[in-house]
Amino acid sequence: MLDKVVIANRGEIALRILRACKELGIKTVAVHSQADASLLHVRLADESVCIGPAPSSESYLNIPAIISAAEVTDAAGIHPGYGFLAENADFAEQVEKSGFIFIGPRADTIRLMGDKVSAIQAMKRAGVPTVPGSDGPLDDDHERSMEIARGIGYPVIIKAAAGGGGRGMRVVHTEAALANSIQLTQSEAGAAFGSDVVYLEKFLQRPRHVEVQVLADGQGHAIHLGDRDCSLQRRHQKVLEEAPAPDIPEDVREGVYKACVDACIAIDYRGAGTFEFLYEDGGFYFIEMNTRVQVEHPVTEMISGMDIVKEQLRIASGMPLSVSQEDIKLSGHSFECRINAEDARTFMPSPGKVTHFHAPGGNGIRVDSHLYGGYSVPPHYDSLIAKLITYGEDRETALNRMRQALDELVIEGIRTNADLHRDLVRDSEFRKGGVSIHYLEKKLET
Repeated sequence: MLDKVVIANRGEIALRILRACKELGIKTVAVHSQADASLLHVRLADESVCIGPAPSSESYLNIPAIISAAEVTDAAGIHPGYGFLAENADFAEQVEKSGFIFIGPRADTIRLMGDKVSAIQAMKRAGVPTVPGSDGPLDDDHERSMEIARGIGYPVIIKAAAGGGGRGMRVVHTEAALANSIQLTQSEAGAAFGSDVVYLEKFLQRPRHVEVQVLADGQGHAIHLGDRDCSLQRRHQKVLEEAPAPDIPEDVREGVYKACVDACIAIDYRGAGTFEFLYEDGGFYFIEMNTRVQVEHPVTEMISGMDIVKEQLRIASGMPLSVSQEDIKLSGHSFECRINAEDARTFMPSPGKVTHFHAPGGNGIRVDSHLYGGYSVPPHYDSLIAKLITYGEDRETALNRMRQALDELVIEGIRTNADLHRDLVRDSEFRKGGVSIHYLEKKLET
């Protein structure tokens, strides 16, 4: 087992990693910016190292500073959490070359899955269902692009291979607009991501966002931990998640599970990962793979009984998976609400001092948060300040517990989006289950 780990992140995920390390008897090193010296995990870690000023470019994205922190504290490994450098293949490579263990997949795997064109090609070879589209990047042969689009049928979507988070994509409804849309997307992708490679896919009209959680040890073993529905999104950013996804035929579900596990074996995957799909009319269509722990991993932990972060640490220590697929018994239902420091109506960020914080409690309620009374939310980073998670033996019970938990939650001194969540868990269409990725934005427009 690793003896000491640098936690190369901040906020609730850093605290989550720290707690998993403590359960396994692993010493922890918290790296932090000058603005984050008062973070809860910094106070609880065995050691802490300031790695730079508040801007993330000078601290949490500063690769030399993070590796130096591992050197001076004699750490064995580095856990990147999510965001920041978590899916940066160069970072993973430099960590390993410096003699430390990167707690995640190998650098070449991150590169493979980080480029959407190569990822889709790899998934096709592994038998994972994909969205109908171009077999590779689009070039300057616009007649060929038009032939592909005609074969698929309009509307189609042009996507940047290096894009993400809803950026670098353009929907095209007519052949007349195709060539210009390709050129515009290429230009925008080059400016935003440093690569102008784009590809084309069928544009699904009312899909849901459903993802499959996997674990693999890089020793020939892989398992799935079921699926999650993350369709409630605003500007392509997830707001509320649940596990399992409602109203999916079991034979379809089991088929995509097997495909994901087989793909992990095929690409020699190591660590925790998530296959993201669009789901529509009984079909799953692969869109990307996240090679890290997800923000919404707690809902999967609640229905599977697995500690995903502890398993990451075990795998990074060279151990095989602690369980087989037969050991995983998925049961019940779970929801997660992302509580952000932002206005519930305008979505403007709301940094500032938390004057009072009361976390809800009771059966089936879990709170992942770094908040405490007197903590000041800085303006420099993502606005996520807490994750409220509930579990129940069925979907209705879990949803009713979420309604109760949101009513008990108290965060004073700053504005939060808790009122939006209170509205969502009472929304009649959402309570039925199975809303599309467009539902929330349309609801907010009314």
